[in-house]
Amino acid sequence: MGKLEGKIAVVTGGAKGIGAAIVKRFLDDGAASIISLDINQEQVEAAAKEVDPSGKVIVGMKCNVGDESEVAEVFSKIFEKFGKVDILVNNAGITRDGMLHKMSREQWDSVINVNLNSLYNTCKVAVPKMREQNYGKIVNVSSSSAWGNAGQTNYSATKGAVLGFTRSLAKELGMKNITVNCVAPAQIDTDMTRAMPEQIASMAVMLTPLARKGEPSEVASVISFLSSDDSSFVTGECIQIGGGYLMV
Repeated sequence: MGKLEGKIAVVTGGAKGIGAAIVKRFLDDGAASIISLDINQEQVEAAAKEVDPSGKVIVGMKCNVGDESEVAEVFSKIFEKFGKVDILVNNAGITRDGMLHKMSREQWDSVINVNLNSLYNTCKVAVPKMREQNYGKIVNVSSSSAWGNAGQTNYSATKGAVLGFTRSLAKELGMKNITVNCVAPAQIDTDMTRAMPEQIASMAVMLTPLARKGEPSEVASVISFLSSDDSSFVTGECIQIGGGYLMV
């Protein structure tokens, strides 16, 4: 019996990287249904089919999580088909790095919209249902960049805001048996970190006590814990997943 048996989960940014690892872990943990959302329809459907060829558990759906009306429409379809959402993982995120004095308004706005406004969009529609059922697990993905990175004022601002959003929502929903937590990954082996300049990536690994990048599955395992009843008395927390990076 899996620890997520009978649970309906929604994972944003589920087509690749950490999101895809979360979807796979939830499948392994016995979730009844996993709805994987991503802006790229072909990628999210292909990723779902790769992990669950039968299509019985994982459903890939196109969704621009930065678009409030689109999120509302997608969640309406989810509620119509499944009747509820037990677990919501806000994982979708983008980078548009640049020094602030060179950063365009588009670079700023796009990161704010996808990384931060998306939490408002998804929680706004998921929370009322969770309140009705007196149960829910919300996990938001922050980053070690929340503590500041040169060239990432936009990204760091959003990931820092995720911490405040998480703690505030946890206080609002605790009486309804809904936990809200976040994780802050550091150097994880994904397309996003592989796109970093080699010198910067190598320096980050040097500053990590475990002396390596993390794997997406190592983030997914912590998110699985926070999404299960094993974490029934944990809320408003941020778990750093970085091999000790932020201790340095």
